[in-house]
Amino acid sequence: MLVRRIAAAASGLALALGGVVALAPAASATPQGCFYYVLEHKPDADAQLVEDACLIGAAGGQHAFQQCYHLLREDFVPAVVAGEACRKASKE
Repeated sequence: MLVRRIAAAASGLALALGGVVALAPAASATPQGCFYYVLEHKPDADAQLVEDACLIGAAGGQHAFQQCYHLLREDFVPAVVAGEACRKASKE
């Protein structure tokens, strides 16, 4: 909550001073970011399965997240890594 307030205040200040602030989700919020996140944390993961899961997760929404997560878990990707990776995959 505090982080959002600080970000909003900083953005408002920058705009008031004439600057342009472009806020975007994390730069790694893509299927590619998901893919590399998994392989960074579980190098022995099946690369094709990880790619498929991340592409599924990129659709966004609860259903895509669950499909991505379950596919990664089938390859024994740790739950925390699978969850974070599927969040990174989402384009929302």
